Amino acid sequence: MLYIAFLRGMNVPGRSVKMEYLRGLFTEMGFDSVRSYIQSGNVFFESDETDRAVLGARVRERLTEELGYEVAVCLRTVPELEALIALDPFKKVTVTDDLRCCVVFTTERIDPELALPMLSPKKDMEIIGISGYDAFVVWYLINGRAPAAKGFQERVLGHDATTRFFHTVVKILAAAKKGAA
Repeated sequence: MLYIAFLRGMNVPGRSVKMEYLRGLFTEMGFDSVRSYIQSGNVFFESDETDRAVLGARVRERLTEELGYEVAVCLRTVPELEALIALDPFKKVTVTDDLRCCVVFTTERIDPELALPMLSPKKDMEIIGISGYDAFVVWYLINGRAPAAKGFQERVLGHDATTRFFHTVVKILAAAKKGAA
């Protein structure tokens, strides 16, 4: 099974991790066809393990041990990303220079009863949709600055999550499929 690991906290201030090193850790864990995409912690790998919780915990424990800090490990498959993109969750959003369309990947199922859309108290973030373990969030930049995940997003969606721009998720899927061919 080809998995895509979306890792939280890679190459942000104070946490520099070379992708070559990260790929090496995944290879040492016994995974096959290990590749990465851009510097933000997106790793493709193959594993026979079908229990995602076991697999995620294994990766998280090793990365925490090697890197010295907790790393959220959000695992997805190619069919899951295809289904997510097919939802076209931002089709009704008019994109401007002060707005970003994001996908928040979580390790825990998001409450399906969440009242949406949900605007943050600071009005800098709006959850417009959810799908299982993924949330579709619009960031409203204030003075050119993106909102912080700590606070509203973590309270609503959980700490073990990571965010990618929607257009980047589309590129990640294409890269994963290209290497799997």
